[in-house]
Amino acid sequence: MTNKTRIHTIYKLKSGDRIPSVTTVLGILAKPALIQWAWELGTKGIDYKAVRDQAGDIGTLAHALIIADLKGDKFDTSEYSAQDIQKAENCLIKYWDWAKVNPIKSILLETPLISEVYQFGGTVDCFAERQDTKELVLIDFKTGKAIYPEHLYQLSAYEQLLKEADFRFDQTMILRIGRDEVEGFEVRSLGDLSKAFEIFKNCLSIYNLQKGIK
Repeated sequence: MTNKTRIHTIYKLKSGDRIPSVTTVLGILAKPALIQWAWELGTKGIDYKAVRDQAGDIGTLAHALIIADLKGDKFDTSEYSAQDIQKAENCLIKYWDWAKVNPIKSILLETPLISEVYQFGGTVDCFAERQDTKELVLIDFKTGKAIYPEHLYQLSAYEQLLKEADFRFDQTMILRIGRDEVEGFEVRSLGDLSKAFEIFKNCLSIYNLQKGIK
């Protein structure tokens, strides 16, 4: 199996029942910014699907490079184009810029977790200890153009997964890293995500209801 075609994680309860992932659940949400972006590309005669797929490849590779760096490993980039590798490596360099002043020691990296209470699963990008403050921080890496509301819903679900796994944490953040050389990085430190988790739970209820009537 190749890096680009590896099977998505399958989440199951202790009972063996299969459950949806956080990203699958949030897939029911309309994304107005994405619709507008696709329309604008269409007016220019550009196939938005091709652009979307390339962006997905770059984001996936950037994630993989950052996680490999945190593990002290080297990721095989041979299946990716030179252009995608360059953009993903731009992300890695900017991650290094952030890490220089925010040194962390990882505890969990791309770790699948299960919520037996709410019956969903998800894979946490990074749960780590800050070496300067000794705070425990949940970090989600993003490489898109902006931080969107659904990213907060996603993080609130990851917080629940950590709680059920008996991990305590002091801080939750999104680290958005630019793909182009001119873009830097954006850090969004998040406080109380209880309202965001209420939205996620409602999405989960709708997802389960829709699945039940198919």
